[in-house]
Amino acid sequence: MTKISLADMRKSYQSAELLEENAQNHPMRQFEQWLHEALQAEVPEPNAMTLATVGSDMRPSTRVVLIKGYDDHGLVWYTNYDSRKGHELAGNPFASLQFHWVELERVVRIEGRVSKVSAEESDAYFHSRPLDSRIGAWASPQSQVITSRTQLVTQAASYMAKFGMKPPRPPHWGGYRLTPDRWEFWQGGVARLHDRLSYRLQDDTWTKERLAP
Repeated sequence: MTKISLADMRKSYQSAELLEENAQNHPMRQFEQWLHEALQAEVPEPNAMTLATVGSDMRPSTRVVLIKGYDDHGLVWYTNYDSRKGHELAGNPFASLQFHWVELERVVRIEGRVSKVSAEESDAYFHSRPLDSRIGAWASPQSQVITSRTQLVTQAASYMAKFGMKPPRPPHWGGYRLTPDRWEFWQGGVARLHDRLSYRLQDDTWTKERLAP
């Protein structure tokens, strides 16, 4: 196997700029613009975001989840409430999200408080999912140790036999909404002079600031 020198890996960033006068005054509008441009550019999985939480042992953990909605109240995703992230959010509701659109040389970071969405919102999204995904929500004891993949397949078959084509939403499954109080938009720049614009919420007003790269 050829040895790879990670220290020698380099990338030149030069696709765009992010200037204060061209950035939106509200971070959600800036996010919406960049998300639309990521969709237009057909970057792989533009809806994928890394979710960072901190447990009671003060150890951070990350995983990739998919954004399923957003508005001025925050960003929404769905998952198993009994998973590791669910337990960590129950103990510490503050979290961070990050989008990385490599082809556009862009990163978006969002910080804020997380709360569960309403049961009605969770029901509506759950019933819009494909049948195998709805059965999977019942079959997978997310983040728990299992004996083998066979256990998952067996449980999925069991729940399919039980519920048929109309499985209800599991009580342990639903949505979360992160309500932001801080955003950062990062645009790769020439000579490592990257553009970083930060938005901080103070007294219900967003303050836009440039950060050194």
